[in-house]
Amino acid sequence: MLRPEAGREARRRHSLDIFPSAPAIRPPLSLVPSVVPPRGEPTDAIRRYFAETPHDHPVLAVDLSVVEWNYRALALALPETAIYYAVKANPAPDLVDLLASLGSRFDVASRGEIELCLSRGIPADRLSFGNTIKKERDIAFAHSVGVPMFAVDCEAEVEKIARAAPGAEVFCRILTSGTGAEWPLSRKFGCTLAMAETVLSRAADLGLVPRGVSFHVGSQQIDLGQWDIALAETADLFARMDDRGIALDLINLGGGFPARYREDVAGAEAYGRSIRSALDRHFAGRAITTIAEPGRGLVGDAGVIRAEVVLVSRKDASEDVRWVFLDIGKFSGLAETMDEAIKYRVTTDHDGGPDGPVILAGPSCDSADILYEKAGYRMPLDVEAGDTVLILATGAYTSTYSSVGFNGFPPLETVCI
Repeated sequence: MLRPEAGREARRRHSLDIFPSAPAIRPPLSLVPSVVPPRGEPTDAIRRYFAETPHDHPVLAVDLSVVEWNYRALALALPETAIYYAVKANPAPDLVDLLASLGSRFDVASRGEIELCLSRGIPADRLSFGNTIKKERDIAFAHSVGVPMFAVDCEAEVEKIARAAPGAEVFCRILTSGTGAEWPLSRKFGCTLAMAETVLSRAADLGLVPRGVSFHVGSQQIDLGQWDIALAETADLFARMDDRGIALDLINLGGGFPARYREDVAGAEAYGRSIRSALDRHFAGRAITTIAEPGRGLVGDAGVIRAEVVLVSRKDASEDVRWVFLDIGKFSGLAETMDEAIKYRVTTDHDGGPDGPVILAGPSCDSADILYEKAGYRMPLDVEAGDTVLILATGAYTSTYSSVGFNGFPPLETVCI
């Protein structure tokens, strides 16, 4: 059993014990810029790049200074939590290099992401294999290079890790409702609390080190109270494991930290206050380590896609609604428009004049390639083929969703500036 200590100070000391390099994870207060970058707007650097660099295809430009500001802001908001950047959000090498230089750790979902991090000189002990669905040979590879922690959510995955990575540390992902998230996560990942108790016990029986629990409250989570609900359930599971003689000490807070799309969202400091309050409420007197896996919240606001209008048309002369077809769609980077879940802001050089309702769609020969039909988008009446459009706050989950060549269209190019 862990020795009871004063809650927050205990967590801080235990974090430094578990992560000896933890002080490098958090930047000094004096190093956080006082000027807040515009949330999701094109920065001056991005505007200059687009003005100076012509393209005949869509391009994602990511301003690394915004990524740095977001990282430092979150590190300050959660000063006792180790940040593991979710590489899947945007694996651009320059971006990964920047975050590594700031002290970030990395949540990896595949052998490919592990190899990317290693190729950038990131030590394997700064990685966590956070995907609960892994090939056994990939587990063995991760273990062989020194990745210390693995996510699980069922006994079968525990058994694979026991065979391929004997003695490894594991944490069990539990289900959450996803309420309040604009991109909710399904039941594909996680298990019930009762199942988690069995999974962690099985890990201990097989010689693994059951560290704790992870959860994800849903991507683009705008309800700050969802972490409190998940942490209450986590505390209940910790107590159950205590009764089994297994002392857990790790809570993975997951992601969910938002970017700004059409609606404004709270800043990192508000999320930090809410999470810290919930931790004090449910884990006071217990020494624990907390980690988080932000992706969208670090890189979403930093990116802008420049695209082009290919066609403006109507389906009948009597219709007011115009169809505006862009040279980017669901299959070339905008997959999160599925079910119109993530609503990007779209701007043009004609903004400010008379406008009207539009349906936005992509260029491919697939009828599913419609971006927004029901969300009430409007565009200037004088938008026409050849015009440039900027799609804002697209730094996360765009380049990685882009097809390598559906219909012969090239994958989304990414430029870090």
